[in-house]
Amino acid sequence: MDTSWWPAAAAVVAVILLVLIPRRARRPAEPPHGPGPPPRPEAGELWTLADGRRCLVLGVRGHRARIARITGKYDDRSAGVIPLPPGVVGSRGAFVEAERVLEVSVWEFKRARPLGTVDPAVWDELKGLGGLGSSD
Repeated sequence: MDTSWWPAAAAVVAVILLVLIPRRARRPAEPPHGPGPPPRPEAGELWTLADGRRCLVLGVRGHRARIARITGKYDDRSAGVIPLPPGVVGSRGAFVEAERVLEVSVWEFKRARPLGTVDPAVWDELKGLGGLGSSD
């Protein structure tokens, strides 16, 4: 029996393994989290992230949420800053940075309840930014 093709077959298998193994290692790891179920943010809710930043949840899919940051500073140079009604987030004015949409793990939300919900008129203006629609 002719076995001259075996080294070629072994080389093909080695190349396939070398290509597949690094791809698995490049997947982003979920952030560490504590015991218990994950927080359950819903679209239109205002939350505080674990690092203290406030945000508006635009959409949720699985364990990932699309958010827009909330800031206390108004920047008239940015067209994507939308004011929130007074008193929604603290006593000072707050603005949604609609141009800075991020995707985060739901484990990044604080375990507390949401800060509240956004005004329906403001939500109508913002809900298209999530790209996810309502929560799944």
